[in-house]
Amino acid sequence: MRYALISVSDKNGVNLLARGLVEAGYKIISSGGTYAALQAEGIPVMKVSEYTGSPEILEGRVKTLHPKIHGGILAKRNDEVHDADREANDIGLIDVVVVNLYPFAATVAKPDVTLEEAIENIDIGGPSMVRSAAKNYKDVAILTNPNQYNTFLKSLRGEASIKPETLREQLMLQAFQHTAEYDQTISNWMAECLN
Repeated sequence: MRYALISVSDKNGVNLLARGLVEAGYKIISSGGTYAALQAEGIPVMKVSEYTGSPEILEGRVKTLHPKIHGGILAKRNDEVHDADREANDIGLIDVVVVNLYPFAATVAKPDVTLEEAIENIDIGGPSMVRSAAKNYKDVAILTNPNQYNTFLKSLRGEASIKPETLREQLMLQAFQHTAEYDQTISNWMAECLN
């Protein structure tokens, strides 16, 4: 079974991407608002909690921080030790991760935003999945921006002029840039807020 995990704040183009992934034979794993959006469009999708066997807890603060998620993303392919660990723990391979992060910048741009509101809009699971997928870019595609979806689908269908491994490298770099900018935005705002 090939899995793709989709968890996005910006849902532009996600239905088209998800349909393309399903057509290519992927089973979609998702949570929260993304799950609801895909299900409403009739796209076959499995809840993260159904896949992991663990409920979302702490008002959604913990949903994707699970060995079945990160093990599936980080596992080296065709590695005896990793394969044995996956088998022993019933962990499937997650080959595509589609994540864009909670809208922290938009939240703190509101005139009367409180520190508490800002903190609740700091994404934890999202950056963890982005970094895991980017670290394992040789085997996992990480998409962090709807502008990447069309090229990725073309590559998946063999229609793109770019080689899949080159595309994964580019996506990896963009993923690390995405998390770096996100953390810098949080750091800058917190420094200003707490001074």
